[in-house]
Amino acid sequence: MIEVENLRKVYGSTAAVDDVSFKVERGDILGFLGPNAAGKTTTLRMLTCYLPPTSGTARIEGFDIFHDSLKVRKKIGYLPENVPLYQDMRIRDYLDFVARAKNIDAADRKASLNKAIGQCGLGDVENGIISQLSKGYRQRVGLAQALIGEPEVLMLDEPTTGLDPRQISEIRDLIKELGQGHTVILSTHILPEVSMICDRVIIINKGKLVASDSVEGLTRSLTKSQMTQINVKGDPDGIKKILKEVPGVLAVDKKHEMDLAGGGNVYVVHSNIDSDVREEIARAIVRGGFGLHEMRPYSLSLEDIFLMLTNESPVERRRLN
Repeated sequence: MIEVENLRKVYGSTAAVDDVSFKVERGDILGFLGPNAAGKTTTLRMLTCYLPPTSGTARIEGFDIFHDSLKVRKKIGYLPENVPLYQDMRIRDYLDFVARAKNIDAADRKASLNKAIGQCGLGDVENGIISQLSKGYRQRVGLAQALIGEPEVLMLDEPTTGLDPRQISEIRDLIKELGQGHTVILSTHILPEVSMICDRVIIINKGKLVASDSVEGLTRSLTKSQMTQINVKGDPDGIKKILKEVPGVLAVDKKHEMDLAGGGNVYVVHSNIDSDVREEIARAIVRGGFGLHEMRPYSLSLEDIFLMLTNESPVERRRLN
């Protein structure tokens, strides 16, 4: 469906995107992650033929972004980070304008508008003026314009930016539904969104691709030790000292979380990958006179993975010190 090969975009002496390659299968919802200025938006703009790459290429449904750009654009619905809305127009009039700009046949235009309006839950406000809509509804209008013409591929750049939690949940559910009939690339800073929506994850950092896999696959490949999360009440320095003396324990990280009800702190204990030290941990805590409130297995979250791969992990920095 989408094949990206050695894509590169250079501004002066700076490579905003540097030799990026990946594939997206038909029907996938791909999470496209990276820190600010990592190259995500630049990559999407090249894939949508808005920007020409310096080198490399990409194919959408077999059409090359260099040689078949008009055919590529017909395959794509694009929601940029700043939604391109005409504030003084009514929703239906605006979507009709978009349909005409996309050169949709007059015979198919009304059906296409009605379908996009229905998919995005705009039926009750379709005659309203865009400037009078809430931010959440303006995002829905932006998604509707991307859906006009029923493109096979949707590229969504930060679709929930600036929304409140309820609006984020609504847009998230809508993207899930759209993923049933479209291939979706979702660029976002909100990591829980990716965990809940996406089949696969791509992480880009400083213009380079640093990971491409499912969250589960990344977790397996990056887990180098067995991890146990514990909640213990007592002096943190004393707790860390006795835990580090347990045979098989490699490191102990104190997390920022705290059990406000019981007054304990949360720690992650790293041990040899093939050893189970939970009983020894419990005995050491009890012998030390500390209060063990909870113990459970710990696995890397998408946030942990993101921070590790972009060299921003406080956990990794603590383990190296």
